[in-house]
Amino acid sequence: MKDTAGYITEDGRQIGGTLMEMRNITLRFGGVVAIQDISFDIREGEVRAIIGPNGAGKSSMLNVISGFYTPSEGEVWYQGKKRPPMKPYQVARQGVARTFQNIALFEGMTVLDNVMTGRLTHMKAGIASQALWWGRASREEVENREKVERVIDFLEIQNIRKTPVGRLPYGLKKRVELARALAAEPSLLLLDEPMAGMNVEEKEDMSRFILDVNDEFGTTICLIEHDMGVVMDLSDRVVVMDYGKKIGDGTPDEVRGNEDVIAAYLGVPHD
Repeated sequence: MKDTAGYITEDGRQIGGTLMEMRNITLRFGGVVAIQDISFDIREGEVRAIIGPNGAGKSSMLNVISGFYTPSEGEVWYQGKKRPPMKPYQVARQGVARTFQNIALFEGMTVLDNVMTGRLTHMKAGIASQALWWGRASREEVENREKVERVIDFLEIQNIRKTPVGRLPYGLKKRVELARALAAEPSLLLLDEPMAGMNVEEKEDMSRFILDVNDEFGTTICLIEHDMGVVMDLSDRVVVMDYGKKIGDGTPDEVRGNEDVIAAYLGVPHD
């Protein structure tokens, strides 16, 4: 049953009920346990962070959420319903979009064409109609182009819209990948290390855009990030993983004061 109880954040934003819930998720690769019996939820309208040292299982968890991996044990609940095993494209059709740790764009295509690929799940016209570009296909093209142009304006990449992605610097490629994910109009946006490899100015820009996406579009965001300053500034709640286990879950202040989290990041030996 879907949890409809919400709350108001300290800065006055409305957080809704549970959008997605991971229940006792375990993920194995042969004899290797990447995730061990982890449960947490993601609430509508919040920025939810997953953090932990290298090898903690964060990307594996994001891959479970997005359908790239099927958990060995446990259940994924989305919008109040248990989600059966799905392919990534099926998860995308449910309203889940993502970016990748290693940029996954079409280097030879323009920024505009890359962002347009984010609209694929919204295209319903048949192959014949698309080939002839008439009727429903032409109407869809116009409608999708309008939505893409709004995203391009929102992320301030109008001046590079006709530029092949392969010519862009790293920071702008990251922004284009975010644009492509936003073009899908997701209910849940997954960001896998959106600040990785960026300089300070680029991180500030990306942080601003993430907050604006959450605030203006009301998009629920779940992100993985190593920059703790960014995580603590952006997130409403944080779940902490270490060696495939959950060692902390709560607000940024609660996580900051968690002794297990401090030990994991500072390398303090366990008894």
